[in-house]
Amino acid sequence: MLKLHGFAVSNYYNMAKLALLEKGLPFEEVLFFGGQKPEALKVSPRGKVPVLETEQGFLSETDLIIDYIEQTQPGKALLPKDPFARAKVRELAKEIELYIELPARACYPQSFFGMQVPDAIKAKARDELIAGIETLKRNGRFSPYVAGDSLSMADLFFCFSVDLAWAVGKKVHDLDLLEDFPQARALLEQFRNNPNVQKILADKEAQMPAFLDMVRSGKR
Repeated sequence: MLKLHGFAVSNYYNMAKLALLEKGLPFEEVLFFGGQKPEALKVSPRGKVPVLETEQGFLSETDLIIDYIEQTQPGKALLPKDPFARAKVRELAKEIELYIELPARACYPQSFFGMQVPDAIKAKARDELIAGIETLKRNGRFSPYVAGDSLSMADLFFCFSVDLAWAVGKKVHDLDLLEDFPQARALLEQFRNNPNVQKILADKEAQMPAFLDMVRSGKR
């Protein structure tokens, strides 16, 4: 059986988890916080989550994990068969990761953990987030999913990145990134009604108090 190593507060872990759930696959969750200790680096070379444990060994990096699942497991397709359509899905996922998730991440400490982020970093993140959302407006189809009429890998990144970016915009920049992006708002609402997403968010909420205690104690 596949084993997914990570923790429920991680949005990247939740992207991989949603892929497994949407494909209807059996899997085991293994609590793993990563880090730089030797035992963690044996599982994840960079000490990051998530990690997928297979019969052949460990795989890290979320997009590669999803790609491996797609190539080796049955269930709902998360990537189109057509090469160009498949590349477009990957393009959208990468744009969401690089131009929305990563700039938002720079402000996570202030948005969610009560820490302060330097003004220069916040200003840079704000500009990059605005540009990232504009990129998604131009390139996404939202009919109703990011890349078209069916859920894809791009939606996994969207679901667990754009929601956090929106929260960062409101909390740190007093900015509604989705104010004139009704298609994205509608898709986020659609995901909130998805039973698999609801399960993931319930698991995240249940783990959040312990995770916050760990962050505040400096253990993470």
